[in-house]
Amino acid sequence: MNKRVPFFRVVLAFLTGLFLVSLAFGSGFVVASFQPRQPQSKASENALLDSGPLSIFQEAWDLIEKDFFGALPTNRERVYGAIRGLLGVVDDPYTVFVEPIPRRFEQDDLRGSYGGIGVALNRAASGQVVLSPYRDSAAAQAGVLEGDVLLAVDDVPITAEMDVTQDVAARLRGKVGTTVTLVIHRGAETLTFKITRQVIEIPSVTWRVLDQAPNLGYVQVSSFTDRTSVELEEALDELLTSDVQGLVLDLRNNGGGLLQAAIDVTDQFVDGGVILYERRRGQDEKSYIANAGGLALQVPLVVLVNHGTASASEIVAGAIQDRERGPLVGEPTFGKGSVQLIFDLSDGSSLHVTAARWYTPNRHQLDGVGLTPNLVVAADSQSDSDVQLERAIAFLQSGQ
Repeated sequence: MNKRVPFFRVVLAFLTGLFLVSLAFGSGFVVASFQPRQPQSKASENALLDSGPLSIFQEAWDLIEKDFFGALPTNRERVYGAIRGLLGVVDDPYTVFVEPIPRRFEQDDLRGSYGGIGVALNRAASGQVVLSPYRDSAAAQAGVLEGDVLLAVDDVPITAEMDVTQDVAARLRGKVGTTVTLVIHRGAETLTFKITRQVIEIPSVTWRVLDQAPNLGYVQVSSFTDRTSVELEEALDELLTSDVQGLVLDLRNNGGGLLQAAIDVTDQFVDGGVILYERRRGQDEKSYIANAGGLALQVPLVVLVNHGTASASEIVAGAIQDRERGPLVGEPTFGKGSVQLIFDLSDGSSLHVTAARWYTPNRHQLDGVGLTPNLVVAADSQSDSDVQLERAIAFLQSGQ
């Protein structure tokens, strides 16, 4: 194949080659003909790579295009597959490539809001997509009910092959003020709803005074977003005004989020001092210091953790534990103490690159290790009660 290819295609094709090579060695291959070559010296191999690795790849890809029996991937599939192959060589579970639609959802989650109609989507065992509208959302106001089955969005039928979290959800989200038409099945009826998209806020903090212990407050932080700090201040203002005598901070199944949000949360519970240390390649260690004057510096505190407590939530839990601000109750945490820089690419996709690692105030390594609770309490799936919460309540009431 002698046709010359523009340089940018060569670059993209080279990335694809890394993926195809890794795939071949990973899954095996059948050779129709093989012509052995004389081994090269290390110096000649280095010279060859230094002089033109992209041309070597182009040579290989031209042969694939010429002789491969079967459908070739699209240009986008080649590029995305190649990037994933390259990341496989990097061999870091948190250095990842995220395609455009999941990246947009990720941005919405970290922002704490999005344009949409406010429904949760669930794939039933039958394959149907079942709707669950949020309270007071645009969908609820339009008349969508819990258990309605989604048949189509803007005349596009919902099929069993569609990915609920990407294909379906992406059609429901959009610019605030625009409309979307849903066709749903309810009992024996088929109904149509035309709904105007609104700003849908994703709460990251919920709170209440505990029914079983009216002198104690409960605060659950489910993720760390741009809104978390404000939400937590509202929660603490309300609970402390209610004159609670202790707090349970629930970080179970909190997979993390924004570093600054985690620091802002920790600020409310520790008065100055180190929250965490950060180490980057080729740089001096950096410390993050808590601000003075948090809202909940004196009230007794217990933090609930489990294996789903990861990343930014481990920063909060680790700082509270090391600073002896309160005990951790529950199960050992996940152990993700690394920092990812997120680079948005030109097509809306993104590359997350591990650039640093985090350590607690006592320089305890989080990555791959996690935190061990002061009071280890295993969850009991056979019980209707929350045994970990009950243990936290018992500690606050007895001090032991």
